[in-house]
Amino acid sequence: MNALEPLLEFLSIPSVSTDPAHKEDVRKAALWLAERLRERGFRTELHETPLHPILYAERLLDPKAPTVLVYGHYDVQPPDPLELWENPPFVPTVREGRVYARGASDDKGQLWAHVAALEGLPARVNVKFLVEGEEEIGSPSLLPFVREHREKLQADVVLISDGAMFAPFTPTLTCGLRGLAYLEVRLKGARRDLHSGSFGGVAPNPIQAMGWILSKLKDEKTGKILVPGLYDRVRPVSEEEKRLWPSLDEEALRRELGVEVLAGEEGYSPLERLWTRPTLDPNGIWGGYQGEGSKTVIPAEAGFKVSLRLVPDQDPEEVASQVEAYLREICPPGYTMEILRLHGGRPVLTDPFSPPMRLMARALEEVWGRPPVYTREGGTIPVVAELQDALHAPVVLLGLGLPDDNLHAPNEKFDLVNLEKGIAVLKRFYELLARGD
Repeated sequence: MNALEPLLEFLSIPSVSTDPAHKEDVRKAALWLAERLRERGFRTELHETPLHPILYAERLLDPKAPTVLVYGHYDVQPPDPLELWENPPFVPTVREGRVYARGASDDKGQLWAHVAALEGLPARVNVKFLVEGEEEIGSPSLLPFVREHREKLQADVVLISDGAMFAPFTPTLTCGLRGLAYLEVRLKGARRDLHSGSFGGVAPNPIQAMGWILSKLKDEKTGKILVPGLYDRVRPVSEEEKRLWPSLDEEALRRELGVEVLAGEEGYSPLERLWTRPTLDPNGIWGGYQGEGSKTVIPAEAGFKVSLRLVPDQDPEEVASQVEAYLREICPPGYTMEILRLHGGRPVLTDPFSPPMRLMARALEEVWGRPPVYTREGGTIPVVAELQDALHAPVVLLGLGLPDDNLHAPNEKFDLVNLEKGIAVLKRFYELLARGD
């Protein structure tokens, strides 16, 4: 496959945006992509930011032709734990029709499909690219960039591939994304670590307090989040939209997860819980001694990180304030609590019946031989809501990955059939758009 060799080169760049040690690697990935776009006739601009550069590129062939803005990101998650990878994460390896590497699906493989699809692009389509290096850390530089450069970014349709198909060989169009509020909570007890024999019984223990707090965030039986006011703005899902959804094989999902029972909020189907209901999940905890053997210590500090996935019409800042107020209310006496808001993003809904969505549905059916299913996505792409507000253009969310691609985990992969079909779908979409169908 002609598109594979450059993708392997792209994947070999360790563009981990959250790690300062990889700052130059992130920049290298941006420069690499800019060169590939220049080879295809694009004019490119690299916009510096306090963290990682934003790549803007344009190929404007006909002022009367429709214009497509493609968004993607060239940064990747950290590869840890390294020992669980079957091949080094930045040594892309092809086996059994898949490429394995960090960023293979999220988002370098999907982004590369958009670049590869430009070969032989019809003259009557203008294309712009907006590619960032900070998506995995909340897009702090891109959001103000979009507001400042909305005229430059104007387009008739925004095209994004940073998600998954519902199942293998199942063409999929995504109509919604959940938002995000992410917080870190730090608890302090005594002014220093203490001997558990000498001070146990009188010294406050932040680890114990953390356990008490976590136990009060969700109802054990119903799975409902207990933060007051959190559900006030949750928009109900219409029955019309639910009829567009595919059916879910719950038994297969349980097998994939390796569990006997699915968790979540009582009274809602698994798809509703995955797509249309807010969630709250502790993502990490720390405190005390964690080395080999024993150390009888009462730690002075402990903490945890917690993420909330949000749905229309929840606002991440409002939700973060609600959670912060509740955490302070339930914090036991004798402890100092510090709360950090790490990042967030707004939820998104798109129109499944907009003209660009209908064109993409037609392209998907022609290439895959079956009509697409319509889904929402449980994850978050912070810039999508910002692009909707700034450009007032329809958004097409075309996921090319699969649910088992191991995003953010060891052995991330991208199926090569999805790369091949994705390129073909995008080419056909451009042809239909150029013809004015």
